Amino acid sequence: MSESTLAPITKLSMRARINTNLASTTYFITGTDTDVGKTICTKALLQAANEQGKSTLAYKPISAGCSQTEQGLRNDDALILQQNSSLQVDYAAVNPIAYQQPIAPHIAANETNLPISLAAVDQGLTFLQQQLPQCLFVEGAGGWHLPINKHQLFSEWVVANEMPVILVVGLKLGCLNHALLTAQSIEQSGLNIAGWIANHLQAEMPYVQQNIGTLTDFINAPLLAEIPYLENIEQQSLSQYINVTFI
Repeated sequence: MSESTLAPITKLSMRARINTNLASTTYFITGTDTDVGKTICTKALLQAANEQGKSTLAYKPISAGCSQTEQGLRNDDALILQQNSSLQVDYAAVNPIAYQQPIAPHIAANETNLPISLAAVDQGLTFLQQQLPQCLFVEGAGGWHLPINKHQLFSEWVVANEMPVILVVGLKLGCLNHALLTAQSIEQSGLNIAGWIANHLQAEMPYVQQNIGTLTDFINAPLLAEIPYLENIEQQSLSQYINVTFI
């Protein structure tokens, strides 16, 4: 890649290696792809903020891949977010738009004739913000440019709400390109990348630390955490891996 291709992404390797202060506000959590660990990383952020005495909530406005229960559709990721928030709200407030099939949400919306309503997403965000959490984490679905219909991307909604973004990088072959393209797109949209998280997807990845070092050099944001590959990760406390002070 030429220097001009990555012009918005500058080198801040020293900044990425120090403890980072994050303001108590609303953050959007996106990933380099689907299944890169956005929920696990959001859980870690929630646990860290909770341990630092901050009130927390999380929002999963759109989910696909839900189980039918007596209470209605339930998404495992949204349940994890609800369980790890210090403020309690009903499930519908955490995940207002849910589809049963584990497919792209806009396809699920078309298949069920239940279109994704950005008005409902806005209302849900407003309701959670009215609960006055000090930290509110909004988890996206899939990657940054998630289609919600034939004409709109969910990233456009994030831009309209001017949310700082936390990028989750799933460490695997190909993650460098995915991460740099995603970071570049976020920056070109005018949003601030508050930080990024390196999430290990494999027990052993060749040259993994060299990959993290490369991303540290090129992503214009601090490295907030490196989450190791863990067995039964859903049952573990992850706050120890978050290198953040919430202020």
